[in-house]
Formats: sequence, C-alpha cells, structure tokens
Amino acid sequence: MRKQLTAVAFAALALASSGSSQAQNNAGAGNLRIYWIDVEGGASTLFVSPTGESLLFDTGYETGGRDAKRIFETAQKAGLKQIDHVVISHWHGDHVGGLAALAKMIPMGHFYDHGNGVEAVDRERLEGYKTVAGAKRTIVKPGDTIPFAGVQVQVVSSEGPVIGRAINGGGPNALCNNAAQMGPAGAENQRMVGFLMTYGNFKLLSLADLDWQKEMELACPINKLGNVTLYTVSRHGGLDDSGAPAFVGAIKPQVVVMNNGPKKGLGQSDDRAKPINVATAAPYERNSYLRLAKLPGVEGIWQEHLSLNDKDPAHNTAQDMIANFEDTAECKGYGISATVGRDGKYTITNGRNGYSKTYTAR
Repeated sequence: MRKQLTAVAFAALALASSGSSQAQNNAGAGNLRIYWIDVEGGASTLFVSPTGESLLFDTGYETGGRDAKRIFETAQKAGLKQIDHVVISHWHGDHVGGLAALAKMIPMGHFYDHGNGVEAVDRERLEGYKTVAGAKRTIVKPGDTIPFAGVQVQVVSSEGPVIGRAINGGGPNALCNNAAQMGPAGAENQRMVGFLMTYGNFKLLSLADLDWQKEMELACPINKLGNVTLYTVSRHGGLDDSGAPAFVGAIKPQVVVMNNGPKKGLGQSDDRAKPINVATAAPYERNSYLRLAKLPGVEGIWQEHLSLNDKDPAHNTAQDMIANFEDTAECKGYGISATVGRDGKYTITNGRNGYSKTYTAR
C-alpha cells in the first residue's frame, strides 16, 4: 500500500466519510478523541479524528455479542454513522472475536491486518475476517502509514518484522546493557499490527499483544520508537512476557492505559515466560503495575478493571482511575476516554464516575 496520502487525498477521504454528524464534527473540531472500550480483557479502542473520521483497533471477544454491542454503543455516543477504518492486530479471539457481530450493527469502510500467517487454532477467525473485509482489505507492513485524516498512524510491527530504523527521535538505548531477554511467547503474539499514532505533540503507542522478544527488537540496541505520550499497555497489563524494562524504560510513557479484565492481564501470573539470561540479567520489578508505576516520568495509570487476581491497592492504580470493579457477570462495561487538543493538552475521563485529569504532552 502507499506509505502516505497527498493533501488532496486526505481532503477527499474527509469529505467522503459519513462517520460523524456535522454537529459532532463542530463539537470535536481540533480534537482527537479516543475511547478505550471495556471488552473485559480483550482489546478495542476507537479513535475519532478532528474531522470526524473514525478508526477502530480490534473488536474484543465474541461472547454472545457483548463486546460488539459495547463498541456500537460507544460509536453512537461518539456520533458515528459508520467506522471508516478497522485495524485488526491479530487473529486471537479476544481481538477479532466481535467483528462479525459488529459488522451487522454498523457499516465499516476499509480493513487493515498483518496478513495470512495463522496458527491452525485461529484459522476459522482469519477466514471469518476475510469474509467481512472482502475486497476492502489491506495487509500492512512495518513502515506503512494507515490513512487517518489529520492524524499520522505509523505501523511499527506486522507479521513478525518490526520497523528497521528509528522514528520519533529514537536513538541508542543504554538500558539494553545486561537487559533480560526472553524467548517468543507464541507465533501469533509476534505477528501483530502495532502502531504509533501522532497528533501534534501527542504520541500514542499501541502494540496489542506484542511480546517481550519483539519489544526488545524495537528497543535494543536502538530505541526505534523514541518517547511516547500515552502507552496502551501490551498484553492487557499481564507483563510477565511483555513489558521488557529496556523497552518501557526507553519509550518513557507519560500516561499508561490498561485494557485489562477483572481476572485477565494485570495481576495474572504467567509462568511460561522465562528470561533466557536470567543469571546475568539486571534485576527488574516483577509486579506488572509497579514496573510501570516506578518508571521515571509516569504521571498517571488508568485501568479498565480492578485486578481481582491481585486486589492489593499497591498493585492497582487509584480507585478514581479504575473504570470497573465487578466480575464479568455484574460488570457495567464502563470505558475510559480521552480528548486530545492540537496544543498537546489532553484530558482522560473515567466513564464510571466522570473523574478526569488533564495532562500536557511533553
């Protein structure tokens, strides 16, 4: 696919999109809007550009249509009549499972994915995706740009490879010295589409379920991503086989959002991940939340759920910044949202209680 669009093409896309009402466009003029949707340990994030164009990253679980309904309700609240771009990170059920049901609820424009690499257990989901996407499918590779009016979306990983050169001011990474290395967490956890989204000084990184080994390819010996404003944490906050200290220390997130579930991600132990050079690696924080909270420069951590696997207040963020406390059957599905201005100021809001906090992108 083309790496970028001309200004004329961007204008044509904006005019063609019917993803938002004119009133909503006026209300959101100059702002990028972000909605982290509670798919209870799956992944789904909706972005609405300043022009009203929309991009959905992942669609949660199938789960009787629960996640598709939550995504649709969020799209309605955002004033959308269609979703212009749909990016699927990989073929696991917690990331693509809701697509078929969602496609029956709202029109969708173009689709982007990592390609046809798939494990046998995930083959049916890939074929289902291809049925929905049809001819409106683009396979992306590292270095590609996904068109999204007024906002830059750079693909940094896809189908296994990561970008080959540093972007966003990246450079040598001293944290790589004696850093722990790990083997792969599984083929599909290395194939996914990950991207860096840039709007003015605001830079959001979302790598879906990318594992420790691939993070190290992005971070060592060169930090290829530079510093980011907001990090949607990988693997739902379950950092035993992601969240490599040399990686998260290099990208220096200002704010972290966790799309964890009540018993998935944060607080969940995964004994499959073993450092390859555990004898020589520098010590690092083993608790997932604390590993992020102790990073220099972190100003806030927001969670979709209180971890019911580890309720220790020291291992979860402040209660005002947690959207849900219940287990799945009782969960109300509150989300987290953000409004980002061109000037770099952004406000994050908890859908449960309306608590918000404003930051200025560094």
